[in-house]
Amino acid sequence: MNIKNLCVLFAVMITSITNSIAQEMDFENYNPKSTLVVPVHEVKRAKFPFIDVHSHQRDMSPEALSALVKDMDALNEGVMVNLSGGSGERLNTMIKNIAANYPNRFAVFANVDFEGVGSDGWSEKAAKQLETDIKNGAKGLKIFKSLGLRYTDSDGKRLAIDDPRLDPIWAKCGELGVPVLIHAADPKSFWDPMDKDNERWLELKTHPRRKRSDTDPAPWEQIIEEQHHVFKKHPNTKFINAHMGWYANNLKELGELMDAMPNMYVGIAAVIAELGRQPKNAQAFFIKYQDRILFGKDSWKPEEFPTYFRVLETDDEYFPYYKKYHAFWAMYGLNLPDGVLKKVYYKNALKIIPGLDNSLFKE
Repeated sequence: MNIKNLCVLFAVMITSITNSIAQEMDFENYNPKSTLVVPVHEVKRAKFPFIDVHSHQRDMSPEALSALVKDMDALNEGVMVNLSGGSGERLNTMIKNIAANYPNRFAVFANVDFEGVGSDGWSEKAAKQLETDIKNGAKGLKIFKSLGLRYTDSDGKRLAIDDPRLDPIWAKCGELGVPVLIHAADPKSFWDPMDKDNERWLELKTHPRRKRSDTDPAPWEQIIEEQHHVFKKHPNTKFINAHMGWYANNLKELGELMDAMPNMYVGIAAVIAELGRQPKNAQAFFIKYQDRILFGKDSWKPEEFPTYFRVLETDDEYFPYYKKYHAFWAMYGLNLPDGVLKKVYYKNALKIIPGLDNSLFKE
């Protein structure tokens, strides 16, 4: 066989191998770029100053605060609410650093230590510590999803969100006039069978620890109902349901829940992908419940905020989300009216979080 024939054979073999690899590509790696040509209105900076009610910052040293403010200014973020304040001295240190450096740009929520629930005097001690934290400058209470998923009481039993031993905590927030931002459970799909019908399959494949079941630790419906029971039992306390209570994919039912629980607000952190795939339905929901929806992002990645702005502010079509494993579908803009945008971006937060600087948010 001459050199020319060998080259032809080699080229055929390479083509065959390439085609075989392409045909056997894993779904995890398949991420096609759209060829659709439509108007593009990227929004790097929010149209109005906003309050991010759902951020997590472990480091609030003066140096960290300065770096944060620089990024916040670029995004047009007026106030960041740090939900990871902790309690006691850790919280006090954060509050002192804020007061000494950027007193009107940050707010901190306290956290409750649920260790020892059921021991003598726990409820009274926890409520007293919370009251002290609020008096020292915390603007609210953040409850992590560990309540309902991981925490146990002094007898080793799962600590339900609506455990009556926690009632003094919710009541104290109502008494002091501060909101509770609470995250319960995770998306319902994490409890569903991990099969071809589960649209969060890719996330569960890449993050297997997120998979749940009715016995790990309890049915999704039970955990969510425990949360709703607390809302109903404490009508004088304002609750911000994180991640729209995991009902952003069922806005009809979420609306019914909001009608039944007027003290429940919702934050949009980490669920913009659900809203962006149903622009007409989501726009109607935002207009109807415009007084009870708050802006939030969750993970602090400034480069991801423009996707939120674009969904909320524009009428763009078919643009990508930034995490394929969260959403392999495309986004559409809700094109919210300015009056609604202002409420979502800052007015609703100013209304329910005490002590924020109104002067940062001009009409």
